[in-house]
Amino acid sequence: MIEKERMVRDLEYEYLVPPDEYLAAGVHIGTQVKTGDMKKFIYKVRPDGLYVLDIRHLDERIKVAAKFLSRFEPSKILLVAARQYGQKPIMMFSKVVGSNYIVGRFIPGTLTNPMLKEYMEPDVVFVNDPAIDTQAVQEATDVGIPVVALCDSNNSAANIDLVIPTNNKGRKALALVYWLLAKEIVKIKGIADFPYSVEDFEAEL
Repeated sequence: MIEKERMVRDLEYEYLVPPDEYLAAGVHIGTQVKTGDMKKFIYKVRPDGLYVLDIRHLDERIKVAAKFLSRFEPSKILLVAARQYGQKPIMMFSKVVGSNYIVGRFIPGTLTNPMLKEYMEPDVVFVNDPAIDTQAVQEATDVGIPVVALCDSNNSAANIDLVIPTNNKGRKALALVYWLLAKEIVKIKGIADFPYSVEDFEAEL
């Protein structure tokens, strides 16, 4: 009965892309670890022990995050990704939206030490994985900058102001999520032209 109600509810909900596209990109594939913070975003656990994230929650949070990020001056949005598969997507996102980004190593003091040549003063920080991009999350928290993060089933949401529940490790999953976020922000800003495909955001193998 619950499954039937869920199906009816989802039929009435308008996804940003067809659910099959989310599933094909693997955005719902979590890890074998579930944190208390992420419990509410989990749909079920597979027989192999992998937790499955709810794509409805992801879709809703992409819409919320796009509205939130669109409030900021693009140059004051800082994206951070140490993980290889997150680097091209955030570079493309920044090209489209006009934001700043740091890929690879995050230099300690980037947000807290004005003496550093790398010093930056963003209004919001968006990290690819709070478990990997911990330095950025901690520094943003120390100086009172809100943090948006892609969070998998194994992530802690400590110091994260806005969680986007998704597979934050997969190449195709990351491409789709950043593409959708960029597309939504551009739409909110009233720009009709968006000549980019998901493949444009996808990291090389």
